[in-house]
Amino acid sequence: MVRFTVLASGSKGNSTVVSGGRTRILVDAGVSCRELFRRMRLVGEEPETLDAIVITHEHQDHVNGLAVTARKLGIPVYFTEGTHRAWMRWLTPRRQMTYSQWLEQCRKQAAQRHAETEAAAMAWGPGEVDLMAGAESALGEPEQAEVADSEAETAAEPATVPPQKDLTWLPAVEYFQAGQPFQIGDIAISPFTIPHDAADPVGFVFQTEGVRMGFATDLGYIPPNVKAQLKGVDLLLLESNHDLEMLRDGPYPWSVKQRVLSRVGHLSNEAAAEFLETEYDGQAAYVILAHLSESNNLPELARVTAERALNGRASLLANRLLLAAQHEPLVPVYF
Repeated sequence: MVRFTVLASGSKGNSTVVSGGRTRILVDAGVSCRELFRRMRLVGEEPETLDAIVITHEHQDHVNGLAVTARKLGIPVYFTEGTHRAWMRWLTPRRQMTYSQWLEQCRKQAAQRHAETEAAAMAWGPGEVDLMAGAESALGEPEQAEVADSEAETAAEPATVPPQKDLTWLPAVEYFQAGQPFQIGDIAISPFTIPHDAADPVGFVFQTEGVRMGFATDLGYIPPNVKAQLKGVDLLLLESNHDLEMLRDGPYPWSVKQRVLSRVGHLSNEAAAEFLETEYDGQAAYVILAHLSESNNLPELARVTAERALNGRASLLANRLLLAAQHEPLVPVYF
């Protein structure tokens, strides 16, 4: 039996379970581990049965609960290499210091090196160690220090980074590449590149027991490669993020509005509808609208726009239209 369950979808967290045969895969882990497990049990999924996690991209609403979930279950995480690197950079604490703090650090390093070379000179004899080499090298140009303004130099406290465990540690990491299909247990996965402002974002087509499920969210537009991948699917999960008028009149700063509207932003109701009307082959039993903005969209607006595009093709047997929600899981879809 094939089962597709959207646990959460939206700007505050995204996660979906794809099940087929003896394999269960979590697609993204954008909510906390505790909330993820709660929602899984709410729809009859046992977290302990998950075999792997696959990640679309590194933005926080897709990876917020990733590390804790993977560690707790002891399961591998599948990324593209670029996404994994970007996720690690996001998790790694950055040390910031003012120029005066950097200078004081250099003085301490110089003093320490001077003491070490002096001790070495006493052991090796005079003339064999250049006592100034270490001190001079320690007072070179700053390479990675972030220099604040002069007021911050005097007011800031010394920068410290408390020791802590490695936040990026995972039980196992597997890499895949867009355009190169791979297999996890009984589920075949075809990843494809999508246009979004992330390191190496992807969508997926999952295939198991003869059922094909397309998964495409977080994309600024639908390029030819995505259109080709989404043909002949039995289930289509497609982004319908915002209503254009609500976004333009909404609370976001103009810079954020520009990002959302860009070709590496998010798909509007109108753009999703245009695809459904002109490019979609109409073969899916279910069409799920996903990643709806709570600030710049309304479920009914997204539904009406998509229904108009489907132009009467929706029925109980084909193109049944569903809307994924942010705060509660969608009723599981079975094949």
